[in-house]
Amino acid sequence: MNQKSAELPACLRNFSVQLSPTPRGARLARLLATEQLRAWGLPLDPARQLIAELASNAAAHGRVPGRDFRLTLYVVGTTLRIEVTDTRGEALPRPQTPAPDAEHGRGLLLVEALAHRWGVTEGRFPRKTVWAELRCAPPEPTL
Repeated sequence: MNQKSAELPACLRNFSVQLSPTPRGARLARLLATEQLRAWGLPLDPARQLIAELASNAAAHGRVPGRDFRLTLYVVGTTLRIEVTDTRGEALPRPQTPAPDAEHGRGLLLVEALAHRWGVTEGRFPRKTVWAELRCAPPEPTL
């Protein structure tokens, strides 16, 4: 029997972790993702800033008692996709211009500035996923 096998992209990787929607969970998301990016040989910045912002938003604005948020990283070819899924599907994020003296409210403006693309995907209620994509150089081959 002859079967033609499908070829996968040379660089296909993923990482996913479920965390509590707390400041500690957001910090852990950034730390775990930083270590995963390092293990994959990918640049840490600006990815960890995007991860920190999206995880922080999930903990602050997507928090529902008893429900966690999920951080997922995908690398396909030269694109890193960062996804943060929470259970506040009715609260869709949108960038806003904060007052000059405001202490909060600039996060999505930062995401917009750092990511090559970003957006929100509504999931099966009550979920939503906020995602950002970065183009990154392929990892150096190990000898």
